[in-house]
Amino acid sequence: MIRVSGLEFAYREGSFRLRIPHLEIHEGSTSAFVGPSGSGKTTLLNLIAGIVLPNRGIVEMDGVEVSAMGDAQRRDYRITHIGLVFQEFELLEYLTVLDNILLPYRINSSLELDREVYERAETLAEQVGISDKLSRYPKKLSQGERQRVAVCRAVLPQPIMLLADEPTGNLDPVNKWRVLDILFEYAEESGTTLVAVTHDHEVLERFGRVVDFKEFQEYERDDVERVEP
Repeated sequence: MIRVSGLEFAYREGSFRLRIPHLEIHEGSTSAFVGPSGSGKTTLLNLIAGIVLPNRGIVEMDGVEVSAMGDAQRRDYRITHIGLVFQEFELLEYLTVLDNILLPYRINSSLELDREVYERAETLAEQVGISDKLSRYPKKLSQGERQRVAVCRAVLPQPIMLLADEPTGNLDPVNKWRVLDILFEYAEESGTTLVAVTHDHEVLERFGRVVDFKEFQEYERDDVERVEP
């Protein structure tokens, strides 16, 4: 379960503010974050994953207070427990598609890279339609193909949580539903919690819950009204 309480976050530069009084996402559920650009959807994913820390408040995942961990602890926890699909993909250009998919196993000694993992990576690549591109480098891929590599990499370590930032944003209609099927099938079979940021309202019916970030903007306005004389 994810629990966010009394959260406040602001970047050092700019006027962006994210304030969430309380939010809970239950274990094994599927949730979509929606709302206008700049409302904090991606920032909240980064806070849940421990990539950034709140200025105030608590971010807790599966009973662990992520916001209280040190840098190394958060990194290890992220690699072993969370599958991340970044909006910018974050592929390493000097690695092949297969090695990008296998990357979590290369950078964390607690994950054992064996024949079964290789076979699972190849199966995932086949499911998303990139099995013929495993020896290619990212610069030879389309945006949609890069997105599918990122999805395979996130699912491969069999995480207890999937955090996906616009996982279908660069995909054509056929591959959009193909990728969604993989995310939802994995979540259902393994009891994994799935949280995705999306602007695609066509996919919302697949999620058990939709969190509209307008409610947090309304909270901010109410707060301002309360404290002004």
